[in-house]
Amino acid sequence: MKTSDFYYDLPEELIAQTPVEPRNASRLMVLDKNNGNIEHKIFKDLIDYLYPGDCLILNNTRVIPARIYGVKKETGAVVEFLLLKQKENLVWECLCGPGKRAKIGTQFVFGDGQLECEVIDILDDGNRIIQFKCTDNIYAVLDEIGQMPLPPYIKEKLEDNERYQTVYSKNLGSAAAPTAGLHFTEDMLEKIKEKGINIGYVTLHVGLGTFRPVKVDDVTKHTMHSEHYIMPQETADLINNTHKNGGRVISVGTTSCRTLESVATKNGCICADEDDTSIFIYPGYEFKCIDALVTNFHLPESTLIMLVSAFAGYDNVMNAYKVAVEEKYRFFSFGDAMFITDSIK
Repeated sequence: MKTSDFYYDLPEELIAQTPVEPRNASRLMVLDKNNGNIEHKIFKDLIDYLYPGDCLILNNTRVIPARIYGVKKETGAVVEFLLLKQKENLVWECLCGPGKRAKIGTQFVFGDGQLECEVIDILDDGNRIIQFKCTDNIYAVLDEIGQMPLPPYIKEKLEDNERYQTVYSKNLGSAAAPTAGLHFTEDMLEKIKEKGINIGYVTLHVGLGTFRPVKVDDVTKHTMHSEHYIMPQETADLINNTHKNGGRVISVGTTSCRTLESVATKNGCICADEDDTSIFIYPGYEFKCIDALVTNFHLPESTLIMLVSAFAGYDNVMNAYKVAVEEKYRFFSFGDAMFITDSIK
């Protein structure tokens, strides 16, 4: 299977630049993965497709305001730092630009001096290992001086940083939001619970590798980025009981899906677990845990559209994307959503 098989033509004006208000007023395409049938709804209508005994699995990661601008101590030159992954308390893997200004041993200062750093290593892919020192907890400093690391296709300034967080975000650690969850409001989650649908949480800290294009022609030759996940015992029990009682496990987002499938693949069952995963799901993969998927509309030739195609069927997904363009759905992080299931009643 070739990467080019997952290309589709997307007019630039369909790339959502701002989130809709309220969150659950975005559009929802419902796709039956058995026959490819499509229904057009509003996201708040999702509750009509959820049944007592089902469970929703949400990723409760929280995005770090990870984009900061440092001034080079020697010259005053400005360099952008994007914090990708915490290695130790004050040691981070970062993306730096322009990279030529961030050589090993170079020191930078941020804000009014609350944060300083030194480049201590350069990785093979060009990312830097940075040793920070700060006057306070680094997360408190980032809250003060950092900016949300919005994807490069979003050009508009985000007025409220909380709109790039889910309403249930809890565990700091992501460089990008689990965007399928952005559509839920607290009120909608309460109504879902009242209907008898259970809600469980996993954590997967989303890395910027999620936005990196696949650069090889042969899909199977792509090397997937690694992300850290946590599967709590409580959530594992909920998933196992749901399946035992005939309910569906519904993954909210590809990040939740990758967590569930990683745990099932590694352990042969769903159980409490914490690890890094670089699972790459593309057509031909046999799903071991999820029964339905809530997801956004993803970039052409991305690993995310490949995952969705693996779950719903390649032809179904490429047709659904064609219809979404024709119907002028909004795409990507702040865009509309899709619910993929095989049991529309």
